Amino acid sequence: MRNRHLAFAFGLLAACTLGSAAAEQVVGVAPLAKEVFASVDIRQFETGSFTSAGGVVIPYRLLRPTAPKAGETYPLVIQFHGSGGIGRDNSSQLDRLARSWAMPEVRQQYPAYVLVPQFPERSANYGPASADQHAEASPVLSAALELANRIAADNPVDTTRIYALGFSMGGSAAWLAPTLQPDLLAAIVPISGIAPANADAATFRNLPVLAMHGTADDENPITADRRFVAAIRAAGGEQVQLREYDALPHAPPADIHPGNWWRDWLFQQHRR
Repeated sequence: MRNRHLAFAFGLLAACTLGSAAAEQVVGVAPLAKEVFASVDIRQFETGSFTSAGGVVIPYRLLRPTAPKAGETYPLVIQFHGSGGIGRDNSSQLDRLARSWAMPEVRQQYPAYVLVPQFPERSANYGPASADQHAEASPVLSAALELANRIAADNPVDTTRIYALGFSMGGSAAWLAPTLQPDLLAAIVPISGIAPANADAATFRNLPVLAMHGTADDENPITADRRFVAAIRAAGGEQVQLREYDALPHAPPADIHPGNWWRDWLFQQHRR
């Protein structure tokens, strides 16, 4: 009970302080339960397949707004999966974060197109932990962004409100997406990912970023996020925020659901 109260309190604090330049230190938050979205019917996500200009085939799922209104446009959320979703079955990519968008209360409060591409191989590559550990994009990530552009063109998408997020390898892909298409995204939320090399920091100067990472993550150490966030700030970026979860291992933090603070922040962002 005490941990739930702490998580709630820090969620409220985050809603007020996400614009701050200082990293947030969050304590008392457990990992997000693996079964929390087990009841979600994945048939809500339409199935599709896309072939890029370079011949890369990307299976994907698409969640549409429940009751779109004529003449209105909606955000597009690109939800990247972790390494456990690699394949071609067009279902393994529907991890906890992806399924969370299909919860009835979320769909009602945050109407959006949610695109969940599946990668046939790793979307982001990085070596073992080191002081300069950084992620590099694979060609399949470019293909997924080409798909996102197609979805935006074929549907009533507000192109000033396209977002990317993900956990683990998906968090790394969210970090890398702006380096491939700097003018596509309005904001990113990388969770427990590995950030790009410092040479890419200037690309993020005007991009809102909410990064989340556990300090006890021994699979994707937090050091890469700390390094890159510092590099962005050194390059003049003032819209990057690193939310550090004390003692959290390699897992999404439990305060992202229930909790509207981060979705509220995300949906307020518009590309300039």
